[in-house]
Amino acid sequence: MVPRPEEVNLLTGESATQQVENEKRPTNALDEPVSHWRPRLTLNVMVDDFVFDGASLPADVHRYMKMIQLGRTVHYLPILFIDQLSNRVRDLMVINRSTTELPLTVSYDKISLGRLRFWIHMQDAVYSLQQFGFSEKDADEVKGIFVDTNLYFLALTFFVAAFHLLFDFLAFKNDISFWRRKKSMIGMSTKLWKVKKALKMSVVWRGLRPAFQFGTSSESERETEQYDTQAMAFLSYLLYPLCIGGAIYSLLNVKYKSWYSWLINSFVNGVYAFGFLFMLPQLFVNYKMKSVAHLPWKAFTYKAFNTFIDDVFAFVITMPTSHRLACFRDDVVFLVYLYQRWLYPVDKSRVNEFGESYEEGPPRKPHAD
Repeated sequence: MVPRPEEVNLLTGESATQQVENEKRPTNALDEPVSHWRPRLTLNVMVDDFVFDGASLPADVHRYMKMIQLGRTVHYLPILFIDQLSNRVRDLMVINRSTTELPLTVSYDKISLGRLRFWIHMQDAVYSLQQFGFSEKDADEVKGIFVDTNLYFLALTFFVAAFHLLFDFLAFKNDISFWRRKKSMIGMSTKLWKVKKALKMSVVWRGLRPAFQFGTSSESERETEQYDTQAMAFLSYLLYPLCIGGAIYSLLNVKYKSWYSWLINSFVNGVYAFGFLFMLPQLFVNYKMKSVAHLPWKAFTYKAFNTFIDDVFAFVITMPTSHRLACFRDDVVFLVYLYQRWLYPVDKSRVNEFGESYEEGPPRKPHAD
């Protein structure tokens, strides 16, 4: 296979692993396939004493069976299964001309019939992906889901994925209902909600025609805008130096494949940082107004459930560390929202922006004794 590009320090040129053979090769030869060594061989033997029906042998197991005739009975030898799923691309070692020794770890374990059939199907599925045009790297990511994760935990993940779709639908539905009834931006951080309104209302739901417009000049909205701008200024003083400092630190201490790789990584980290930045002004607005009654709590709750589900996927799917941290970033913000909801209880006797009061009820007739 084509070897992975070597990661080097972009300023000093120092590589993570000194590969003299690659340095001697011409530049146009770096894209040519070279031999690799698999340092691990995993052997599994089925130990279940299972009697098969000779007339209806399972097709997946049959190709691994060796038959022998003992008298009138046909027996099969212990089924040997060579586990190909455990061979990951990251474990492969490039074989250079200067290589004299290579490590090899042979591991042996027993396997049940059910688990054997499951691994056979998974191995065939990965092979089919490669036949359909998936790259070696993409197929390796699929293998990692099954190899690096406990099967019971993986089954639980597939189960909660269905709830993720349900909560997505409910969050979107309640978000639309909230903005249709909203008549002002009092208490709402415009840095966050202008983007949400532009994406979800103006583009997707143009026919709903919200009754309010951003930028109205009421005193409460001007006060909200002032708090929002103040929070963004404070956070900018903190996050701009952090983003620039993080990019410089990674350039000095982290090894990359190219300058383009460093640039993309720095931009991605900046996107995650500013995504965090745009969520925080709403917390500051809540603090200054000592109220959280203006927030769409139903939509928030459904999105929080999805955030916790995303945390589960963050441990199952291979992803960059910065993206994994971004999942937990949402958890922290939502916990602060919950704390503010407890700290600033809603006055149910107050008439809200919809002209409703939760303590209002139909007038009662006087009781006649």
